[in-house]
Amino acid sequence: MTLSGFGHHGSCRGHLPWLRRVPPSFWEFTINRPRSVGAMEDKRNIQIIEWEHLDKKKFYVFGVAMTMMIRVSVYPFTLIRTRLQVQKGKSLYHGTFDAFVKILRADGVTGLYRGFLVNTFTLISGQCYVTTYELTRKFVADYSQSNTVKSLVAGGSASLVAQSITVPIDVVSQHLMMQRKGERMGRFQVRASPEGRGVVAFGQTKDIIKQILRADGLRGFYRGYVASLLTYIPNSAVWWPFYHFYAEQLSYLCPKECPHIVFQAVSGPLAAATASILTNPMDVIRTRVQVEGKSSIILTFRQLMAEEGPWGLMKGLSARIISATPSTIVIVVGYESLKKLSLRPELVDSRHW
Repeated sequence: MTLSGFGHHGSCRGHLPWLRRVPPSFWEFTINRPRSVGAMEDKRNIQIIEWEHLDKKKFYVFGVAMTMMIRVSVYPFTLIRTRLQVQKGKSLYHGTFDAFVKILRADGVTGLYRGFLVNTFTLISGQCYVTTYELTRKFVADYSQSNTVKSLVAGGSASLVAQSITVPIDVVSQHLMMQRKGERMGRFQVRASPEGRGVVAFGQTKDIIKQILRADGLRGFYRGYVASLLTYIPNSAVWWPFYHFYAEQLSYLCPKECPHIVFQAVSGPLAAATASILTNPMDVIRTRVQVEGKSSIILTFRQLMAEEGPWGLMKGLSARIISATPSTIVIVVGYESLKKLSLRPELVDSRHW
């Protein structure tokens, strides 16, 4: 069984497209292996809980609750990553830690959660991702028994469906992330109330939505859609093979008595870091297209290279990895409990974890 979208951005948008900022692929991880004391090959024999094995009601309820907990913990780094990717050079922040401190000093803890309420609507795309992934995986199983093939096709299909829902939410959420006291980072600025105080909560969201509609029409909510697909589908595809690779290598290194959850928990973040490094250039371009109102991926790439050189493509990478690492560990460890709780009652006694 796999999970997708526990955590953004996105990463962990990412990944999966819902957590972006936890990426979508973070939900997609392998479930327990048989606790064999036999040959080392048996240790790498992955037993997967498929869609038909789950109590769907329990799965969705517990899954949403776990997703929310993870997003609360990693969202500040999603916001920081977005600001680092949008800023010109190092005009405002010199790195992840510097951005964290400056935002905290200027806006307090709430400044690290700008756009969070809007971003929680991506929970809808998260559930769509899970459903699409599992049903596609089940369909592909009729044509191929390769776990890699099933995962790649299902992951790509799920990302396509999820991003169609996520992109409009991300566009609004990212513009809210750009709101800061004193200076303007994005295209749009939340207007202050007559009393001089900023509009709060969903009042800011309504203001941003109106400005997007006025400037770009409905198409403005899908700005960067292609760039998002080019970011998250490859991220999901890359995460899977690297996860299996790292898990296999660690199974050789770990003693036979070592709990499988240990090398699973380590393999997830390693795969996430690898996928982040490989897909970060496209993620930077996607963010700029959506926040700065660019209309061309190629022109955005050329402008970025001209202004900041190749290193500009790695902006926000450390924040992305920092946000992805804990979310992946929590997902791998937490989902072990989630899948046990979600397993259909009649199958519980037949499973040996």
